[in-house]
Parts: sequence; structure tokens; C-alpha cells
Amino acid sequence: MGLKEELEELRDDTLDKIENAQSSDALEEVRIAVLGKKGSLTAALRSMRELPKEERPVIGKVTNEVRDAVEAALEAKKQQLKAAELEEQMATGAIDVTLPGRSMPIGTEHLINHIIREVSDIFAGIGYEIIPGREVETDFYNFTALNAPQDHPSRSMQDTFYVLDRSGDVANVRGESDVLLRTQTSGTQVHTMEEEEPPIYMISPGKVYRRDVADPSHLPQFHQIEGLVVDKGITLGDLKGTLDYFIKAFFGEERKTRFRAHFFPFTEPSLEADVSCGICHGEGCRFCKNTGWVEILGCGMVDPNVFGYVNIDPEVYTGFAFGVGVERLACLKYNVPDLRMLLEGDMRFLRQF
Repeated sequence: MGLKEELEELRDDTLDKIENAQSSDALEEVRIAVLGKKGSLTAALRSMRELPKEERPVIGKVTNEVRDAVEAALEAKKQQLKAAELEEQMATGAIDVTLPGRSMPIGTEHLINHIIREVSDIFAGIGYEIIPGREVETDFYNFTALNAPQDHPSRSMQDTFYVLDRSGDVANVRGESDVLLRTQTSGTQVHTMEEEEPPIYMISPGKVYRRDVADPSHLPQFHQIEGLVVDKGITLGDLKGTLDYFIKAFFGEERKTRFRAHFFPFTEPSLEADVSCGICHGEGCRFCKNTGWVEILGCGMVDPNVFGYVNIDPEVYTGFAFGVGVERLACLKYNVPDLRMLLEGDMRFLRQF
């Protein structure tokens, strides 16, 4: 059998295979077997170099005719299979419009964000400004300007997250102040007093960081809301009245407030505020350790030394400050026994709020 007859037989055999191909993948296998780099027709084209010169035009013409016929058949079959596969796909993927729709749950605000917004709304309603703070602070704003002594335990690396430079040393700003993740939102007070002239009425909600082990009452990352008032004639009575108003607005008119003497480096005098227990209503229970009261926040009159760092005359202006933990507010308001429950992402718990 001559090469011409072999090519014609290859054409007929290939056309039969193309016609019988049942899928696009099967058709592609036929194309590769005939027209690929190692295909039978490609091999025939290469063998033409061995033919006598007078036979090459005839065989070349036959080869081209075979290739054109195969390519045309491949394209026609490809379109046919593509249309059939599309129709099958549409049939199997059809939507039954009589089926009931799927309920898509709508996301809600996280309880922590809800508490921050609620507290912000209460203070905004009495004229306070909401000022965002900086999560990365310097030693000066986080400790020094808040009257914390150099040997205060909170300055140690066992209590505070310091930012290290590439050499592994504590990073600093202009060689003066160490850089750290703030341990309290109180640094925003200092920035505000530097940048604004009194009178100042502000709160600053935000994240703070401490090297605590997570347990029912402690978290290494939590949220605080810091408050500051600086004006002429501000007294301890203004502080008590403001916090009593806030507690009643947040917890309910039936809740009571009491204040106890305490110590904070940046306030003098310093106080801790308690709220009457919402479970036993002041009668005494396990939640309030049978006292009828639950600690809620720290507060006090701004220490004159703090005013000295921001060039505010303590003979003209006085002020008060307070700070409250957002997670603690959430637990006290909704009787949550463990702070960690707010951050574990258990939707069975979070959907309750």
C-alpha cells in the first residue's frame, strides 16, 4: 500500500472516530492522536522528506486535503458536542421555582460594639466629644504624663507589650520614649489636653493590651472607655453626679451608685465606683459576694501634676477622669459569668444579644 492510500485510510478512520466521539475529552484525544506533535498525520508529513521529488507534490496535496477534512470534522463535532453538553448542563442545573426559599441569617452588631455605641450615645447626649485614640503609644503618653513613677510595676516588660526594633531592643521615638501597645486609653487624655484648649468634655473608646492570662475576669486584649472633663470650677460632686447619671442611663433607674476611696497615679483624690447588684438588687448573693455591690469603674479628680505635663494651669482649671472596661459593662448588664465568652465566637451565645 502506497503513502497516498495510507493517508486516505487514515482520513476515513479518523472521520469515523470523530463521528463516534461522545464527549469533548474523547474528541480531544482523537485530535491529539492525529494532529498532535506525535500524531499519525504529523508523522506522515515528516516522512515526505524521504519521497522522490516527483512524488512530493501529489502526496503533499493529498496530505493537505486529509488535514483539512479532519480539521473541519473536528470543528463541526466540537460545536455539536458543546451544544449538547450545554443543554445537558442547563437541564441538570435547572431551578425548581416551586421549592421554598432558603433563609439567609442577617448579621448583627457584636455585643462589645453595641456596648461601646450605647455608652457613646449616652455621653454624646450630654455634650461629650467622642475622640478615637492610638493603640500604639509611647512610654511618655501611657505612663509618664499620667504621673506614673519610673519604678511603677506596670512599666515592666512582664506587664506591658513593648514594640521591639530590628535589633531586638525596645523601639523608641527620637531616642526619648519607648514604644508600646497602650495598656489604657488614658493616653488619649494627654493628647487631647495638648491639642485642645479647655473646656474639654470627651470620652475615648478603644482597645488596650496587657500581659494577662485569659481567665473569667481578665483578657490580654480588651476594650476601655476613658472619660475626661477639664473646665473651671469642676468638683468631685460633678464627677459623682455624672457617673450616677451614666449608671442609671445604662443599667436602669433602679440601680444605685456608691463611691469608695482608692488610689490611681493620675487622679487625686481617687475613687472606685460600685453599682448595686442587678441579680439580688442589693440584698446580697454569690455574684456580688454577698455585699449587694459590684465594682464597675475607677475615677477621680485629675492630679495637678498631670496638668503640668500639658501646660494647663491647675489654679484656673480642674477636672475629673474615669475609665471603664467595656467587657465588664457587658458582663454586668447581661449577667455573663466569663469575659472569654464574648470573644470565643460561639453564635449560640452571641445571638442572644
